[in-house]
Amino acid sequence: MPSLDTQSVTRLIRAAEQDRDSAVGPLLAVYFERLVQLARSRLKNLPGMANYDEDLALRSFYSVYRRVRDPERPLQLASRDDLWRLLAARTISRAIDLIRRHRPGEVPGEYNLEQLLTREPTPEEAAATADECRRLLDLLEEPELRQIALWKVEGYTNEEIAALLDCVQRTVERKVRRIRLLWKNELKDLES
Repeated sequence: MPSLDTQSVTRLIRAAEQDRDSAVGPLLAVYFERLVQLARSRLKNLPGMANYDEDLALRSFYSVYRRVRDPERPLQLASRDDLWRLLAARTISRAIDLIRRHRPGEVPGEYNLEQLLTREPTPEEAAATADECRRLLDLLEEPELRQIALWKVEGYTNEEIAALLDCVQRTVERKVRRIRLLWKNELKDLES
């Protein structure tokens, strides 16, 4: 990665947030190689996928960069680490989508897609995933929606959640649909 100090990268992030085109090149220079390496690590050992690493890196970078510049739905990025976590999560997500699209259920060797997705993540992938989960939970402004999302991740059924909330199961189902819609809209915004 080019040697830019933390303040320089933070200034570039602020410039991007203010819709200054001058930030795109330097920010891409800072993160591009790391994104390519991350994409490559997700696609390695998959015949025909090796050539997609740079494309994934660029697409991920530009989808996040457009979102950083979106004044209607601003991201809260405090530092270069926040930006990296978001870029890494986006790259991993795009790699998984690519694998699913081009190799559904077929991952060479002794692995299938499920094994690939459930393998022990690297510390960098784990941090990116944790940050993405936090970000998605932050989209749920109502505490009750956050709690329902957490219970669902922990494996609670709608019936169990209804009992915990002292409400009918249909209410829980409606709130789960609302959570999914909020998250789906967020992911669409990042992809566009």
